[in-house]
Amino acid sequence: MGGSHLGQFWVCLGQFWLSSRCPPSRVTPPQFGVSPPPPRLRVAPRALLCCPPRASRGPQSSSTAGSPAAMAASPAPAVSPGPPGGLVAVAQVTSTADKEHNWRQCSALVRRAAAMGARAVFLPEGFDFIGDSAQHSLQLAEPLHGDTVGRYRQLARECDVWLSLGGFHERGQDWDSTGRIYNCHLLLDNSGSVVALYRKLHLFDAALPGQPALSESSFTNPGQELLPPIDTPVGKVGLAVCYDLRFPELAQALRGAGAQILTFPSAFTVPTGAAHWEVLLRARAIECQCYVVAAAQTGRHNAARASFGHSLVADPWGTVVAQCHEGPGLCLAHIDLPYLEQVRRQLPVHGHRRGDIYGTLTGTPGTPGT
Repeated sequence: MGGSHLGQFWVCLGQFWLSSRCPPSRVTPPQFGVSPPPPRLRVAPRALLCCPPRASRGPQSSSTAGSPAAMAASPAPAVSPGPPGGLVAVAQVTSTADKEHNWRQCSALVRRAAAMGARAVFLPEGFDFIGDSAQHSLQLAEPLHGDTVGRYRQLARECDVWLSLGGFHERGQDWDSTGRIYNCHLLLDNSGSVVALYRKLHLFDAALPGQPALSESSFTNPGQELLPPIDTPVGKVGLAVCYDLRFPELAQALRGAGAQILTFPSAFTVPTGAAHWEVLLRARAIECQCYVVAAAQTGRHNAARASFGHSLVADPWGTVVAQCHEGPGLCLAHIDLPYLEQVRRQLPVHGHRRGDIYGTLTGTPGTPGT
């Protein structure tokens, strides 16, 4: 392959592994378009052989801070000036039941990502905590107006970044009557406003051989609404959480509503992650011709539970353009919306879908006609 083709990929793909001892002031923002490529870059070689070349990009405008807003989600977030797209950061952490430990870990990664020029930072499911049991999770859960969300709202303002907080354990308005929580994905803008609240639709119940049984539905209420994509400085973002990844109908609905980026903050188990994590994420990217951003938990949370890790970003061609492996850290990738439109234009899959036919097959569970 020619050097010019590879050079185009060095422009937009990268992985930056950070030591927890590295202060933010010593992090140098990445210089896109400058050789050599960033350190520890991971690129899938097979994808480089078939991915359409990308058009060159102009410089990205940085986001600007706004005024704080009310706690309720705003229907029309104020998107920072400048063209959509740019650098996103995906955080990988090991949450425990110690909320203060988790805050220190996550906030340090957010600050480093902001210092590196990220316009949006994505945190995984359970960023607030992972309890030792269902009862423990209920005890630790907070309402949206509690201390945890308040700290992250302030962090977004201080760092002038958008934050995707995937998988917050929310005590909703029905807490007193149900005693159950929601698995809530919050999106904060760079003024600290909550611009979207998505409550996980599909709850994870599984009993895998050799693994402790997990029954999210035993203490969690399922959400009742799929949100339309949200305008952000990096593109139109569709919100989901972890197990939602296994339901392509959800991703296709978001794509049909205009999503350019699909988010799947997760805490995949080690067995399911090793078998299915990357292939499912790449499949959603290819099917929907969207960027897929998936922040993940990693490592051992307690004596009974561990997560697979391998946070990643996949582009609309299905190429993994940035990926963490094991242990806490960051990976960063450039969201190239002109490239996304190029892929959709050259292979117009969405326009070829036969929605007029798919729902008419009698006897298929979950579809009309049954």
